Amino acid sequence: MTDHSKPPTPTAPRQPRRQRFATGLCLALTLLMVGPETQAQGLKRSDAPSVSPRISGNRGLSTELKLAGTQSTADYIVAVVNQEPITHMEVEKRVSRIQESAPTGSRLPAGDALRQQVLDALINEKVQLSFARTSGMDVPEAELDAAIENIATQNKITVADLKDRMRSDGLDYQRYRDSLREQILLERVRQREVNARIQVSDAEVAEFYAKGADGLGETSYNIAHLLIAVPEGSSPAQIQALQAKAQELQQRAAKGENFAQLVKANSADTNTRDQGGTVGMRPASRLPDLFVDAVKTLGVGKVAPVVRSGAGFHVVKLVERENSGKATYTQQRARHILIRTTPQLDARAAAKRMDDIRKQIVGGQASFAQMARQYSEDGSAMRGGDLGWTAPGQFVPEFEKALLALQPGQVSEPVVTRFGVHLIQLIERKEVELSEQQKKEAARSVLREQQFEATYEEWAKELRAAAYVELRDAP
Repeated sequence: MTDHSKPPTPTAPRQPRRQRFATGLCLALTLLMVGPETQAQGLKRSDAPSVSPRISGNRGLSTELKLAGTQSTADYIVAVVNQEPITHMEVEKRVSRIQESAPTGSRLPAGDALRQQVLDALINEKVQLSFARTSGMDVPEAELDAAIENIATQNKITVADLKDRMRSDGLDYQRYRDSLREQILLERVRQREVNARIQVSDAEVAEFYAKGADGLGETSYNIAHLLIAVPEGSSPAQIQALQAKAQELQQRAAKGENFAQLVKANSADTNTRDQGGTVGMRPASRLPDLFVDAVKTLGVGKVAPVVRSGAGFHVVKLVERENSGKATYTQQRARHILIRTTPQLDARAAAKRMDDIRKQIVGGQASFAQMARQYSEDGSAMRGGDLGWTAPGQFVPEFEKALLALQPGQVSEPVVTRFGVHLIQLIERKEVELSEQQKKEAARSVLREQQFEATYEEWAKELRAAAYVELRDAP
């Protein structure tokens, strides 16, 4: 069975302002986000807007290292895409990962329906990868090396340890590199092609902005949550114990304990666990009512009382609030210390050095500003590491994720980005009013978001229709 023939002609590349992609069943491989080039201090994104409204969605892929899996020789080809095969085992492994990562209580499609969705997703990925390569896109070896080193550092192992673990599990390191390369390519080609197709005219912005309450008036929230799952059929005593655990974690979070670390250690929601529980900025209409009700009267950075859903007990924290109707958004002021990695000083060694610096700061032996002036290799060192006031979306994802998890005065653990290893201190947060130009930019962003899903689907269907796809029956 075939779809048909020739690859499409690539469109001219454009630098996207936002990233988001509709890959519901797409494999979240273990790599750090490799985003656009950045500006001063090795932190700020070159595409960062002057205001926070943005297309919601994941800004990075998981850094959790998952190497488990058994090899099987009972395999066969289920599809061929532009001469590249998709095997039965590829489908089954993807299905297993989806099932393992699904939150407790969530409902997935039945076996055959899920396998068909996974096969369709794999076909689309192969088609899009083929297009990316045909249009000249690639990921340099040095960039892959940096991504893998970051993954190893985040998992507190060396690259050599990572290779040893793969070898002991019967997995091939080169295939792992190839998978990382493919995920980066998929991310970039989707950014480039979909964003290039979305055009929002000044007239559309003016019309939308004039309506005000129809779009910009809705409050948006970036929340983080920790799920204590309640398994189906739990006894009253078990439910009471799980509720007590959730309340204990809520109290710890409310007292200022690092929320991201609590999530990492305790949350049953694997979809948000690696992001410190954050779901990204979303309008209230796209969040569960119980979450909105929990945070709508909270101050930014505060933790709500425990709430109950069908999945279990949730500890919910308000990370950011944007109320375009009131024309406000959250700004943050932070300090940081940067130690750059070199061939002589890898990320793991730099992180260990930074951890020693952190202990001195937390132990009261020196102030953050003093240590920044003494050790930071960034241009902000002479200002005690002060980065000034910034809007959400201005820093690279790893840095911003760590910053959002902090309460004022708190100091992060060492954070690895492509620029080196950072230590971050949040000084304060405040809500500020948008300028007229920022309001119009927010309107443009909302209009782009409204077009994204349909534009992605249209682009993906066009590529699929222009590709050679052969489906094969099981032997």
